[in-house]
Amino acid sequence: MQNQIALSQTEQPLALVLGATGGIGGAVARRLLQEGWRIRALNRKAAEVAAREPAFDWRQGDAMDAEAVRSAAQGARLIVHAVNPPGYRDWDKLVMPMLENTIAAARENGARILLPGTVYNYGPDSFPLIAETSPQKPLTRKGTIRVQMEQRLQVAAKEGVPVLIVRAGDFFGPGSANSWFAQGVVKPGKPLRSVGFVARPGIGHQWAYLPDVAETMVRLLSMPDRLGSFETFHMDGVWDHSGVQMAEAIERVVGHPLSHRRFPWWAVVLASPFVPLFREVLEMRYLWQRPVRLSNAKLRAFLGAEPQTPLDDALRTTLRDLGCLPDETHGRAEGRTRAGKPVAGPV
Repeated sequence: MQNQIALSQTEQPLALVLGATGGIGGAVARRLLQEGWRIRALNRKAAEVAAREPAFDWRQGDAMDAEAVRSAAQGARLIVHAVNPPGYRDWDKLVMPMLENTIAAARENGARILLPGTVYNYGPDSFPLIAETSPQKPLTRKGTIRVQMEQRLQVAAKEGVPVLIVRAGDFFGPGSANSWFAQGVVKPGKPLRSVGFVARPGIGHQWAYLPDVAETMVRLLSMPDRLGSFETFHMDGVWDHSGVQMAEAIERVVGHPLSHRRFPWWAVVLASPFVPLFREVLEMRYLWQRPVRLSNAKLRAFLGAEPQTPLDDALRTTLRDLGCLPDETHGRAEGRTRAGKPVAGPV
């Protein structure tokens, strides 16, 4: 019997997830686990996070440490590269070395790389509807680095490392405390009394529910024979065409009207000369000043339909996780956001 159990474990495919404590990294790791994958995760505080997520095989290490990534990736068929420098800091110094470590580990193990993409890659010349083939001419330093990442992955794919990129809008969902939704639209840790608007009413914006993004990724991964060596797919997610639909849905979920407040861009502008993080956030403002939408035509043609949870159900789950519904405890969400720092990034 013990030999049968050991054999079944070795037959399970192994995925290494870099960034498993983040929103999308955690969501895709849990969804892969449900599909029978073994999940290995690299973290600088492995023992601490293992107590919170015991189903994963946690390994001590850092994505900047090539040997740690190489060791953790042994036997992996998939490496999920869902890691970014925290708080937008030091992208120019850290992002590409981390990616090189992932590529080297994937090459050694014959693994596919899964990268959650961003809209940072695109400038206004690609707006308002962005296809996978749209030109990538970013306006920001972070966008330029994201383009460099994808260009490097294209080279890796030509050298035999298969790559899958799935791009979506701004995240919301369980585990999304470090997001525009949690820090610009709602106030976590207590019942909602207000809802925020980051964009002006009338400016459409695209959102993505984390479990739907993870489901999309896993469905694509389940069809390896149909995937090319370098594939990119865009998700539609939740398209708020008027800029107020998300707020209206939140009011439906909480069951009463909410006061409306504007995101204090003026304060970000004033503080940006003194607060490096605010300067980084301000760079992303252009994505809220005009409608920006990813086209999912290729994804629908490939899968038949895009996985999509009903919006009210998705928001109810999200608000419970953030401690915003009155019948839920909120200590965990309050602790995550007590510092009141602006959003870091989508990954």
